Amino acid sequence: MERAREVIPKSQYQETPVYLGATAGMRLLRIENEGLADNVLTAVTESLSKYSFNFQGARVISGREEGAYGWITINYLLGKFIKKSRWLNLMTNESDSQETYGALDLGGASTQITFVPQNQTVESPRNALYFRLYGKNYNVYTHSFLCYGKDQALLQKLAKDIQETDKILRDPCFNHGYNRVMNISNLQDSPCTKKYKKTLQFHQLQIQGTGNFQQCQQSIFQLFNTSNCPYSHCSFDRIFLPPLQGHFGAFSAYYYVMKFLNLTSEEPYSQEKVIDTVKEFCSRPWEELKRNFSKIHEKYLSEYCFSGTYIISLLQRAYHITPDFWKNIHFMGKIQNSDVGWTLGYMLNLTNKIPAEQPLSAPLSYSTYVFLMVLFSLILVAVVITSLFVFHQPSYFWKDAV
Repeated sequence: MERAREVIPKSQYQETPVYLGATAGMRLLRIENEGLADNVLTAVTESLSKYSFNFQGARVISGREEGAYGWITINYLLGKFIKKSRWLNLMTNESDSQETYGALDLGGASTQITFVPQNQTVESPRNALYFRLYGKNYNVYTHSFLCYGKDQALLQKLAKDIQETDKILRDPCFNHGYNRVMNISNLQDSPCTKKYKKTLQFHQLQIQGTGNFQQCQQSIFQLFNTSNCPYSHCSFDRIFLPPLQGHFGAFSAYYYVMKFLNLTSEEPYSQEKVIDTVKEFCSRPWEELKRNFSKIHEKYLSEYCFSGTYIISLLQRAYHITPDFWKNIHFMGKIQNSDVGWTLGYMLNLTNKIPAEQPLSAPLSYSTYVFLMVLFSLILVAVVITSLFVFHQPSYFWKDAV
């Protein structure tokens, strides 16, 4: 807010709306303690109301909204909602607007997938969203997997793994030589780990890293129950998922983890390259990582092996992304210097900045404009040729003419 006060002129404070949307962390808190969640929103509202801006309120947005706003952000920044001609950027009335990108969002507590499926068919009503933007209808599929953000997924994996171990867990998702002590209560207090909760004879867990990608991935795969699908296609936990099509922008933790691993070039890396890179990182000794990445907090550094493996596993097992389709996944941090995330889509929706109908088109259609430009060019060429012919005649021509 202090930054906003610096860049926005004082005369526009009252005209500047401020919105606050809370996501999966608050959704989990509401499940665990609704009263505490309400108190947090009340405190935030009181704090933001003290500023001179036009505060519009704070609320917890749903997972469906979070997925939809991320999809809007990507396609708005990529210019997918408006088709422009290549001549003077004239608006056209062409019905074949550009194919939209899908959106893959990975946070700490949840993950979302949102895209327009082939034939715009969504079998499950709870996964269907309808938008009319710039005069075009979009039937969008979206789902938010609460508890499958990278942080909560790690807690789930640890809570699952301690069911068959004593107080020492040799974990392949942490680098060899890594040691960490966790309180069991930190694992069992999350709403996401309740299905693994049981009475244990110890109160602390010692994690010893062994650094093995294949074993780590097999452990992560157990988080996804892919049996008993009631639809034509499913993700996991009996959730409908249409076949993926088109290109996808993967952002938030998808991007930050891949950026750390140097896997975010403009041209997408192959699935094999990504797997080999994560596999090599997981195999590196912990002491070596600490020396090479001394400026990174040890907690975050220690979890990159799990996070990289989890991203690969999520895309492969939950979303059924094949090696051939992997080239359609683009890890995005910014588009045209704007951050990629759900927040821009949230603001665009609340402020009605995206019209339902196509803005007025230019006076001339693209085809008419091209025809007139060609006609004008031909007339211009004819005039030039005529002028050259007339003014380069011999002098006797002019005398005879007189």
